[in-house]
Amino acid sequence: MKNNIIKIVFFGLILTLSGCQLDEIENPNAPTVGSFGSGSSQADVQLLAVGLEAIMRNDLAFHYDTVSILGREYYDLTGVDPRYTGELLKGPLDNNGFLTTRSYAAWYKVVQSANILIRAVENSSAGFTDDVKNSYYGYAKTLKAYALLMVANRQFTNGIRLEVEDLNNLGPKVSYEDALTGIMNLLNEANSDLANASDDFDFSISSGFDGFNTTSSYSEFNRAIAARVALYQGNNPMVLTLLGASFLNLNGDLYNGPAHVFGLTGNDIVNTQFHVAGQSGQEYMILDDWIADAEAGDSRVTEKSFQLTGGTMFDGLSAEYQLAVYDSNTDPVYLVRNEELILMYAEANIGVNNSETVNAINIIRNAAGLGNYSGSPTDPGELLDEVLKQRRYSLLAEGHRWIDLRRLNILNASNISLDRPGDNVIPAFPTPFTENE
Repeated sequence: MKNNIIKIVFFGLILTLSGCQLDEIENPNAPTVGSFGSGSSQADVQLLAVGLEAIMRNDLAFHYDTVSILGREYYDLTGVDPRYTGELLKGPLDNNGFLTTRSYAAWYKVVQSANILIRAVENSSAGFTDDVKNSYYGYAKTLKAYALLMVANRQFTNGIRLEVEDLNNLGPKVSYEDALTGIMNLLNEANSDLANASDDFDFSISSGFDGFNTTSSYSEFNRAIAARVALYQGNNPMVLTLLGASFLNLNGDLYNGPAHVFGLTGNDIVNTQFHVAGQSGQEYMILDDWIADAEAGDSRVTEKSFQLTGGTMFDGLSAEYQLAVYDSNTDPVYLVRNEELILMYAEANIGVNNSETVNAINIIRNAAGLGNYSGSPTDPGELLDEVLKQRRYSLLAEGHRWIDLRRLNILNASNISLDRPGDNVIPAFPTPFTENE
């Protein structure tokens, strides 16, 4: 097997964990890779747990930018790199270029850091009780599954490796369907660990997990991600079951949910998905059809876009509205939030309880300043179209549109704007060159 990315990311991992902390943790033992693997102290293990959450933010904007551009939610018309308007829109994607390899490496760094944490807990000299160990395992396996899901959705039919614990004997690439099955199994295993864990975690979790920082409330986050996996599997009854154990609240805050948090001090990092309104060099531009297709009075349009005077043009592409999903460079980025869960609930109820679908749709529409749904309350096709439309506007730039069109078998020129000759629909990122056997 060629030297590959999954092995390479391991070597920089410990330095990254030490440098990206959400809270200060005293580390008098100056842990090494070896000490983490065998006889690690409580402080070592706590450092790894905090670092696991922190490291998930690395290259986050790059992930969302690339999948959102493929889904034609917005363009990068800054002109910083011609590949954003060339290779990413026309293809084929270079299997050895940064558009392919960068997020792949970032998500597997999360997977490897979770593996190191699990191994450190297993071999720790701290004398953890079983319930404390289970709290670490449930935490780590949930975030590991989340990272695997993110990379699986990028690679799609090109497959991913689920088993990467043994760097000298990596597991085989598996299909997208098998990846979803493996990820669901891991989430269920993590949830079982959480059910048999201490009430509180043995380490600090950032303010982004306020409301989800006990093992029981963290389990609700786990079930929400599992419901997302079930949606991708087309298993609507399972979606509803899992949502019932999640933090879904039809009457709750649409932005309730665990989030990545950012800061301006110390070793912290900022949210680079924030773009200064009207400023040159910040031309991340929403496609014109997103504006044109919106219903009059939809508050999501004014909340998530900014009309750039005169618009902008680059490489044969033009647009008038700048992306404005975030208001500052310290705004949180949600791993999953209640609005997505409500829309999942709406979709999963189609053909099961259409009145619940309509009720959930109206919750989202009313929150956006729109009147109730006026289409057929019983036609499955019309209901699904409406749910997909609400997902398009509610979840703009949150990494869903490309996946939604693909999972519903409508990722095509009818739903993807091909604004120039030679532009193409791209369904998946290629396997990185260094991962090919």
